[in-house]
Amino acid sequence: MVYKKFAVAVLAAAVGACAQIETAPETTASQSKPAADANTPSHSAEISRNILQAAEPALPPEDVWERLRRGFALERETNRDKVEDYVKYFSSNQGYMSRVTERSRRYIFHVAEQLEQANIPSEFALLPIVESAYDPFAYSHAQASGMWQFIPATGRSFGLHQNWWYDGRRDVVESTRAATEYFNYLAGKFDHDWLLVLAAYNAGEGTVRRAMERNRKRGLGTSFWELKLPRETRRYVPQLLALAEVVAHPEKYQVPLFNVDNTPYYAAVDVGSQIDLAQASELAGVEIEELYLLNPGYNRWATDPNGNHRLLIPAEKREQFTEALSKLPASERVSWQRYKVARGDSLSVIARRYETTVSAIQQTNKLRGSSIRAGQTLLIPSASGPDAQYAYSIDQRMKRRQSSGKGDKTSYTVRPGDTLWGIARSLDVKVRELASWNSIAPGDTLRPGRKLIAYAGSGNSGSDDSRTTRKVSYRVRSGDSLYRIARKFSIDISDIVRWNKLSKNGYLQPGQRLTLFVDTAASG
Repeated sequence: MVYKKFAVAVLAAAVGACAQIETAPETTASQSKPAADANTPSHSAEISRNILQAAEPALPPEDVWERLRRGFALERETNRDKVEDYVKYFSSNQGYMSRVTERSRRYIFHVAEQLEQANIPSEFALLPIVESAYDPFAYSHAQASGMWQFIPATGRSFGLHQNWWYDGRRDVVESTRAATEYFNYLAGKFDHDWLLVLAAYNAGEGTVRRAMERNRKRGLGTSFWELKLPRETRRYVPQLLALAEVVAHPEKYQVPLFNVDNTPYYAAVDVGSQIDLAQASELAGVEIEELYLLNPGYNRWATDPNGNHRLLIPAEKREQFTEALSKLPASERVSWQRYKVARGDSLSVIARRYETTVSAIQQTNKLRGSSIRAGQTLLIPSASGPDAQYAYSIDQRMKRRQSSGKGDKTSYTVRPGDTLWGIARSLDVKVRELASWNSIAPGDTLRPGRKLIAYAGSGNSGSDDSRTTRKVSYRVRSGDSLYRIARKFSIDISDIVRWNKLSKNGYLQPGQRLTLFVDTAASG
């Protein structure tokens, strides 16, 4: 549609130009003869043909990579050492580039569409390669999730809902919408300097602003290249510029890009109610793994019962899916089990047993509160297939990660007051490994009773690893408590007390300095 509008506009301009040539006033005697001859019919017609030929619009790009090239707008700065180093890195890792561009095939056309609509340079469509290698299930130890690696708070700020059933940070449509809104928000703050936008997306708006202010006070420039920013950010921007350079000239750098057609990969379908993903995959005639990869926002075996009920379906399967869905009553889109309440049961216990939520049971059984009685029969929504069938549900992903560990497997039941750092130390493993095995981040809340998996002999504890443990001087802020600081840095309250010779029941004063020993590899 963009190309059609362009063609009409250029053609109109050409016709207008031709009309001006045909009706140009006669030349005066003082004008040269060639200028007078330019108004002859034959010459005018030739000019008209040339203008019309020049006005013919370029054909739509056949693949996504050509589409992105046409929208590239950033100076790639290939003369800078860091950019040059990353160009060499990507051009010497052809296997990685082939894999990551193949992984992008489901999403990158739609990412390009949203970026174009938001007037954002096409280079930003390559940013998920830097952030997550285009893996919508990517999760970092800083609690960042999805292709665009939103942390929970930033995700919520841009309307990405997160609950037991669903995480909008992994939803490929919603997270891309949020990312484009965030980019344009930052562009407004940094005068559309897109390199500063990238830096702020990585390091935070405040970090970049403070770096700019420091330079202004010293009479220095405030471009990205002149700012003193965190090392990760100084690498982050050159990575994207290098990727754009390689994608712009794949033949020059001998980089194989997986062929991605410039056509929609998926279509959105409003299902209208909760649906079992195994059942949806059968209706669409696709493997359930494919359905999860298109709908990675769903954490469990079904869509969110209180969500927007949108499913992404391979574009060529949309008609088949909608037709099959229309014949299936909403009441049959999930399986149901009848459960007789036993003495001592609670809604939370029953919900955990059947991998659902208290609210879903309440809604299904029209319960106003949480009171239930022994002998009462409840209707419980449940998965139609075995757990292993839902290969990309959060529980199955965690099981695969836990089974990949080496050494003797051990488990630990979380107790009140536990921190990840303290548990890692007691099990003699690294915090980063413990977090990875259990799909959590150091700042996550640990619920008492939760079982954590660890593998003995995999390494030293986070507290003894001199490569990642750093001494930190922390300034107490208003509202801080020992518990809050311990949770923030994933350390034990008792350690803070011991390191600083404090009373466990004493009060902290704003401005007070504390010495902490923090596992920086996991603190994020």
